[in-house]
Amino acid sequence: MPHVDITVISDAICPWCFIGKRHLDLALAELPGEISVSVAWHPFELNPDMPAGGLSRREYRTAKFGSWERSRALDAQVEAAAAQAGIEIHHERMTRTPNTFDAHRLIWLAREHGVQSAVVAALFRSYFVEGEDIGDSAVLAKAARDGGLADIDIPAFLASDQGRAEVKAGLDEARRLGVSGVPTFILNNAIGLSGAQPPEALRRAILESTGRG
Repeated sequence: MPHVDITVISDAICPWCFIGKRHLDLALAELPGEISVSVAWHPFELNPDMPAGGLSRREYRTAKFGSWERSRALDAQVEAAAAQAGIEIHHERMTRTPNTFDAHRLIWLAREHGVQSAVVAALFRSYFVEGEDIGDSAVLAKAARDGGLADIDIPAFLASDQGRAEVKAGLDEARRLGVSGVPTFILNNAIGLSGAQPPEALRRAILESTGRG
């Protein structure tokens, strides 16, 4: 049986990563049944210098893009792309741009328990649909429960050093690979695609990685 390992390098506040996950899910649903796939989510920080408590989204985006009007125009483009993919993004509900290091630790923990994709999906919903601050421990705990980590004391986990070294190693690996934008998809440690590729492009790349393209 052909098998494909897919590594997705992403950030939990990257809207194109949210769209990319939707496209990947659609691509996987269209694969021939004899192809097995495993998906692993690896960390990237869009804002590596973000303070631990995050910043006001309006203030941060205004400084980054020169004006709030420019930020809103970019948000509208993202919302249109999300709607085309069949998902919702509600920028109007977002008040904070969070530091995502702890979110990446939660994603690492989820992989240890076999529910990584579900927790990634819960984090995307928390931030992009509900507008919640995914730098907040209570919000992370809720995402963990929604993703299948109901039996773990998430506040205690976040207060510990668990997962810190692993996330830092993952961030270092992304830099070593030269990743400068996300999502980045790596298939069988060889074929790489960058950006929120259409489902058909992802499906074709997966088939090519098995020699069936």
